[in-house]
Amino acid sequence: MPRMTPETLAEFLQLPVVGVIATLRRDGMPYTVPVWWLYRDDGIWITGTYNRVWCRHLLRDPRASLCIESGPPLTGHVEFDGRVTPFELPGFDIWPISRLLVEKYVGRGDPANAPAVDAFFANMQTEPRLLFRLEPQVTRAIDMRVYRGKRADREYQQRAAGA
Repeated sequence: MPRMTPETLAEFLQLPVVGVIATLRRDGMPYTVPVWWLYRDDGIWITGTYNRVWCRHLLRDPRASLCIESGPPLTGHVEFDGRVTPFELPGFDIWPISRLLVEKYVGRGDPANAPAVDAFFANMQTEPRLLFRLEPQVTRAIDMRVYRGKRADREYQQRAAGA
């Protein structure tokens, strides 16, 4: 399987693409929802509010999986499985990391977007927010630009083509 090189993974993790987090309902069924995420050396940071279902799930059961996919020019797929730790006010200042998330997704590296970043961040600060830090226990990163499928699938296709 063509895993991402460390350089490609580092570049991929800076992209402002939405991820999908999977949490667990009380009955064990998965629940998925799109989220903003921020990769840092200490883990993957995700922002939410106390009234969101997925946040309540994580406060009850810290197990989660984050799936991130991107199309061209850096087509790839990264998944992180692990456990989250909640970070809440007033014991932890959630706003510096929250601001970085807004800059990543609303600002998109363009200084012309500064007013939109400021407005979004100001609104965010009126909500009952918290942060989660996902600490990966398993990471899967596939560079889809060079992926040719699983060996068993390729062998099946070759047999089928030769029949």
